[in-house]
Amino acid sequence: MSTEDLLRLTVSALMARTGETQGDLAAAVGLSQTQVSRKQKGQRNWSLDDCDRLAAHWEMPVLDLLAGPTHAASRLPAHRVSATLGGAQTLLAVPDPTRKQAPKATATDTASPDVRDAVAQPIGNELARHDGNREAATQAVVDRAGQGSPPGVLPERPAADVELPDTGRVPAPVAAPVVEPAGPDLNADGSNVREAPAPCVLCGHATPYRAAGRPQHPWGLCQTATTPVPAPAPVPAPASAPADVEHPAAPAVDTALRPARARDDAGPGIDELTGRIRRTVADVLEEKAGDLEAAQTVLIRRAIPDVMALFDLSRVGGRYEHTVFMREVAILQKRSQKAADEIWEARPKWRNETIFQSVKKGEGPFEVTALDANAAYLAAFKAHLPIGRLEHDPTGSWDPKRSGVYLITPPTWQHPDLPNPMGARREAGPVWVTGPTLRLLLRLAGPKYALCGAPTIHESYTSGSTEGLLEKLRRALAAAREDAIAAGDTLTTEYVKAMYAKFVSTIGQSSANREICRPDWTHILRSQAFANLWLKAHKAHSAGLTVVRMQGTDELHVTGDWHTVFTEGRQLTDMKAKETYTLGGK
Repeated sequence: MSTEDLLRLTVSALMARTGETQGDLAAAVGLSQTQVSRKQKGQRNWSLDDCDRLAAHWEMPVLDLLAGPTHAASRLPAHRVSATLGGAQTLLAVPDPTRKQAPKATATDTASPDVRDAVAQPIGNELARHDGNREAATQAVVDRAGQGSPPGVLPERPAADVELPDTGRVPAPVAAPVVEPAGPDLNADGSNVREAPAPCVLCGHATPYRAAGRPQHPWGLCQTATTPVPAPAPVPAPASAPADVEHPAAPAVDTALRPARARDDAGPGIDELTGRIRRTVADVLEEKAGDLEAAQTVLIRRAIPDVMALFDLSRVGGRYEHTVFMREVAILQKRSQKAADEIWEARPKWRNETIFQSVKKGEGPFEVTALDANAAYLAAFKAHLPIGRLEHDPTGSWDPKRSGVYLITPPTWQHPDLPNPMGARREAGPVWVTGPTLRLLLRLAGPKYALCGAPTIHESYTSGSTEGLLEKLRRALAAAREDAIAAGDTLTTEYVKAMYAKFVSTIGQSSANREICRPDWTHILRSQAFANLWLKAHKAHSAGLTVVRMQGTDELHVTGDWHTVFTEGRQLTDMKAKETYTLGGK
């Protein structure tokens, strides 16, 4: 058994001994319940930092935590040991002199001390076998013990109307079962089970969905489109503050006035994900007593784990299981700590030399508007991303159903009034590019544009791809951004901006994000943003505007009436004016 497997068993055993749920543990160590679940299922690894936090939470040295479930359980402080196993099965008898008759008992209630110890010892293994379902794990252990009929163990649970004799030992009251958030029940075709609305066992609001046969909002996301989010109450000022000082609250969004967005057949819907964002902002703002600046600092600091949790939720019920940590590909490895790898993202840095030569000749003036593409990286989430590990193809073939990085010889570009789609590259010869850059070049070489020759592909590293891998996350962040802008909520707007920007910048080789390592995704998303900007430049040029500059991720400078080409606004497809300036003239 590997150290990782042993640690998972230890975590399961300690959760059982302390009566904690995955949600309890997640809150204690700074993770989401989904992240803990994935780590316990082996889909993600427990990191060394996680081990430090787990050991601190259970008040033991790290080496004791890593020594196996039996040793770790023996090192638990006495006050951390729960009187119940998994919240439903009684393990320890707590005498109560005020009671004269024992309550109705379960199989473990009547077990001898030796048998109860035998039940407790293998519970960690059973928890791992039952994917953390403590009730099923406990019953499996009890059933196994009952098959041998050891003294004091009932093979079956007694009927509800059977009175047990007063043995003098008064077991502790049986705790109510702990209801944990779970995924929705599914039909044979993979769609969600839906029945007549009934009160959710978590929040009490009506829901048509079922989880483990009970009415429950999927995954515990109980803020649905049918339940409008109330405006956060104004936070009272601290006692030391003047009585007339009021702390601002986050602007409310009345979801009842907005049409409900479509939800996918499985997993949390868009409104449920945006509701999670709103609740996070409201909670942090309340924690900081209405201090917008302090709340923004906290939200931006936690943007990376928050967006990764949203990404995990957005993938629930997805058709593809993506590779999280890809094998090393030499061209994607940085040559040194501060150096880049070999991938060219086609970042633009271009200006129209014809215009600037005219300015030098004294011609003009030219009235230029600097346009800004809204949320360029968020719009780039709609990109073909490789799902699995990149495989080498030395043949130079092109398959539109695959994506990755390609070694190509770019075509010659002979259009001085349009930026080169290869960006500000000055070196000649073959270069490694991403799928979005190659797709753009192939598109421009086709009959619709016919602006250049086709690039020559020499070799590639690719995997099967999909354009929908980040689609639900993109829609959720875009919806939260749209609502925040409409409400004038700059706090949520900046929080969402930090989430999508940090997602792009940290999903590669970044020490700030240990949840995923896909440098190919980072390059692809950036290249997609640059390709999107190039297409906007071509649209402006085709409509008769003069493109003056194109630079950065989202800047496009043009002359002429740009309102005839683009819609002014804050939507992802809109453009907004950053500034206007004059070139040339007296």
